[in-house]
Amino acid sequence: MIRNFYDIAPEAVENIHDGVGVVNVTTIMDKFETGMQFLHYTVLTPGSTIGAHKHGNDEEFYIVLEGTGEMELDGVKYPVRPGDVIKNKPHGTHGLVNTSDMDLKILVFEVKQ
Repeated sequence: MIRNFYDIAPEAVENIHDGVGVVNVTTIMDKFETGMQFLHYTVLTPGSTIGAHKHGNDEEFYIVLEGTGEMELDGVKYPVRPGDVIKNKPHGTHGLVNTSDMDLKILVFEVKQ
């Protein structure tokens, strides 16, 4: 299967996980034969956030493609930039803030154990 995610219309989600502002989420794929749950292309507009939230028994990965921000992992904040791969461990808490004046573009995928 080949799919170009730029051809898929994003969903504008306001206040995602009790965050601030608009986050545009494109579901690239969500039907898998493995433990993979979803693959999203996500764009945080300037000043927007994905609110800190806790996961269950899964791992979620954020891959920063463009822009800069601040990632919170279990209460500790880290600057993020293009090329960073962030692993959110099972039962971990995490959130993301776009700290720049440009879009923060990321790929997000989740794998259930």
